[in-house]
Amino acid sequence: MMATRGLEKMRANLDRLDRRLVEILHERLQAVAEIARLKAEGLPFLRDHEREAQLLGRIEEWARELGIDEFRTQEIFREVIAMSLKAQEEALLKRDQAQRSIRTAHRVSFQGTHGAYSHIAGKKYFASQASQIEFVGCATFAAALEEAETGSAGYAFLPIENTTAGSINETYDLLRHTELHIVGEEILHVRHCLAASEDVEVGAVRRILSHPQALQQCSVFLRSLDDVEAVAFEDTAAAARAVRESGDPAQAAIASEEAAELAGLQVIARDIANQTENWTRFVVISAIEMELDPRIPAKTSLVFTTKHRQGALARCLEILAEHDLNLSKLESRPVPKRPWEYLFYVDFEGGLSSGPAALAVAELRRDCPYFKVLGSYPARTTAAGAVDRI
Repeated sequence: MMATRGLEKMRANLDRLDRRLVEILHERLQAVAEIARLKAEGLPFLRDHEREAQLLGRIEEWARELGIDEFRTQEIFREVIAMSLKAQEEALLKRDQAQRSIRTAHRVSFQGTHGAYSHIAGKKYFASQASQIEFVGCATFAAALEEAETGSAGYAFLPIENTTAGSINETYDLLRHTELHIVGEEILHVRHCLAASEDVEVGAVRRILSHPQALQQCSVFLRSLDDVEAVAFEDTAAAARAVRESGDPAQAAIASEEAAELAGLQVIARDIANQTENWTRFVVISAIEMELDPRIPAKTSLVFTTKHRQGALARCLEILAEHDLNLSKLESRPVPKRPWEYLFYVDFEGGLSSGPAALAVAELRRDCPYFKVLGSYPARTTAAGAVDRI
């Protein structure tokens, strides 16, 4: 009887130790997940054979010190390494999210409605798949991104900067908080026109509707008009439809010629933007991995903070220069809720599939308190990647 009780007690102790072993294994896998995150955002390797050999050597030494079976202890740790590698592979694949997105790769979400500039640029980017693509209009940039994050759409297509109005800060903020990545970019020559329900004189217009960005890009034209109210609208195509529905010849919309045609409006003035060369850059955002062929000119986008010390930003830029990476964009944005601290958005020429870019990113990650790769993708706004005549 006493022997049975003693056995039960020892077995209970074994159960406790086994539980602890599983808990430690769980802690190890959590650490592995952090390593996988770093590798996903720039390190050029998955498996470090030299590191594995060193670990197994230490395991053998520790087993010998404790007087336990060295061979079987190493075999156990070979399985632990295999389990860790599998976890890293799954983390890198982001399998569930990517598979949902692949199933809906024919759906592209954008802010606005058909005929909006985002829709026109999206059609340009996906032109080779035109017969297969379904464009899904959304009320806001955030809603368009959410379609891609949930897998309802394979891609989100958002404007990110304009040659007249500058960067579109909302898109940058959304990119910083999503797990999706930029997988492509497109540019569109934006040619604003003024359209009304009837072929009236421009001087007869008293109310002009359009998206705030379009109003800003046509500010000189608007200031040249007398007694005209500019009204912000959710997008240019919706503004054109609202003008048509009102039937009021004193109302007009700033929109594309395509949007005016879709709404059944008459174009009464063309090329009214402040700058003739008015271009908008759009980014394609997705969970679907884009394998970059090294022959394709690429671009990589980053966001990071620097340590609060003299020369910190200069050192980050030096790292890129030391790896022969050409900087194509540098912009600062305030850190939310932290006055006088800044996020730096950087684009450089080159993809993370190249050794120098991967090494530079690894160095930056070590030096920066906050660091995120927004994407590495085929370029359209570099000299090597340009296909449009600007």
